[in-house]
Amino acid sequence: MVAVVHPDIDSALDALDSAVDTLNGLSFDGLTTQERLAVLSRLERASRRLPVAEQAMVAQLAREATPAQLGGLVLTQALADRLQVSAEDAKRRIGNAAALAPRIGLTGEPLPPLLPETAVAQARGDIGPEQIKIVRKILKKLPRHTSPDVAADAEAQMAANAAQFRPEQLRTVGRRLLDTLNPDGELDERERNRQRGVAFGPQQPDGLSRISGWVTPQCRATMEPALHKLGAPGMCNPDDAQPCISGTPTDAQIQADARSAAQRNHDAMEQAFRSTLSSGELGQHHGLPVTVIVSTTLQDLDTAAGHGVTAGGTLVPVRDIIRLAADAYHYLYIFDEATEKPLNLFRAKRCASGAQRIALHALHRGCTFPGCTAPAYLTEVHHLDEYAAGGNTNVDDMTLACRPHHKLVKPGGWRTIKGDNGQTVWIPPPELDVGQARTNDYHHPERFLRQRNW
Repeated sequence: MVAVVHPDIDSALDALDSAVDTLNGLSFDGLTTQERLAVLSRLERASRRLPVAEQAMVAQLAREATPAQLGGLVLTQALADRLQVSAEDAKRRIGNAAALAPRIGLTGEPLPPLLPETAVAQARGDIGPEQIKIVRKILKKLPRHTSPDVAADAEAQMAANAAQFRPEQLRTVGRRLLDTLNPDGELDERERNRQRGVAFGPQQPDGLSRISGWVTPQCRATMEPALHKLGAPGMCNPDDAQPCISGTPTDAQIQADARSAAQRNHDAMEQAFRSTLSSGELGQHHGLPVTVIVSTTLQDLDTAAGHGVTAGGTLVPVRDIIRLAADAYHYLYIFDEATEKPLNLFRAKRCASGAQRIALHALHRGCTFPGCTAPAYLTEVHHLDEYAAGGNTNVDDMTLACRPHHKLVKPGGWRTIKGDNGQTVWIPPPELDVGQARTNDYHHPERFLRQRNW
């Protein structure tokens, strides 16, 4: 850890650590219910005030820190790594700092925070992270035609309400404020497009993933005819021996279809994407045909049990892998479970000119930088020994890295070597070496299971 060199800061942090140690060592057994609630209230107020100093420093880092000083990382990743928090949490902290920390003008003059009343309420301990998130979200939705004076009044009102209401109540108040400022509820096209987006949630233990988001009128209008056709009763039914994917289903298929409308929409979307992939019209992505690449073990194929992993990081049951492998343009990579040695590369229709990349997709499954969750579809091939310095273009001499992490490898920056077990080892420059992990098992859940002998 890098020591703080300013004596006042060092002294204040020492006093804070000492106070926390003292508080944590106390017994609260003799307190009454009301006294315990009072102590909890003071603890909450203190915890709400602590981010004020953090936000000032994060804002300074955002203004002054160069990529070289952050080891080539963007500020979000640098904070996540150093503080051991998620990238989402680091992004939230940076956003709060931009909104609540004092600013510096172009000529060096001090400026108040973007949300001054909210910053004051936080400094008093009146509002916490949940209220701040709601305030920022509501103010972000103000109509574009809102005047600066009205926007300032809205911020002051939201800050005052945040100090009085719980988060769920504050959301209701915020929505009422938006309705008041925009009674017709009309959004211009730019405002509407700003809210568009579709996101996949993480896979649940049963393999299912939740989809959430908002689609534009144009997107919905484009999807509707396809869903009405492919999602009609009797169409694309996986329960049929020969599902009808074009033309008109038979009366028997229609009568036997017990799926709900939502299930039919799901199966229609799957078929639409299958047809698009099989058409071969998507071209290439990172030098490979746009296709499904799955790796699994010989043992799981023999028993028709277990899971494979796609180059996008999705766990797929082996029975579904076998069905996928029968389709054109899908690739299946098989390796031995015990040694992780590749046994063979199977292809459905034609040899891929990117056979090495497919092998790397299956071997590494994603970016090999420690903690990175980028799937193989979003990575680049990286020579462990730089090609310009004599490195070989062999599968065993290459690995996968997403573009931001690939850029970290340079003279004086990060280095990569091959470990004894074949994993890619990332070595940070000395000034960034804080004992962090150097390999990435995120894309290989079976390694965690083996380590625990489950």
